[in-house]
Amino acid sequence: MPGMPRWHRPVAAIAALFGLATLVSGGRALFGGDAARAAVGDAVPLVLWFNFAMGAAYLAGAAALFAGSPLARGIAWTIGLATAAVFAVFIGLALTGTPFEWRTVGAMVLRSGFWLGIALALGPGPGRRAG
Repeated sequence: MPGMPRWHRPVAAIAALFGLATLVSGGRALFGGDAARAAVGDAVPLVLWFNFAMGAAYLAGAAALFAGSPLARGIAWTIGLATAAVFAVFIGLALTGTPFEWRTVGAMVLRSGFWLGIALALGPGPGRRAG
């Protein structure tokens, strides 16, 4: 992307590591043995599956960001907004009595904050023009 900021490549590397870690940990939780499932505790299945699937999106976003692709902005906004939406559903479930793990709250704040931060730094949301 013309004029891509200097921070895009280091942040892309972090996003790629984040994506790989998400796929590994989510895969272990979803497809691992009884011990792996027990370690997850009261994970909310919707959030667990969503986060696992988003690991691939994180890698796509990281690749686009690293390459300086114009797609990076849209991917970051999509990931950030989708994660915030699932986080809102999670909060609703938690408030209505669904058992959950508190670490999920922190993870969702981190995930949505990371991607929305990238999206905001890259520019206005999809379909919007800068200034």
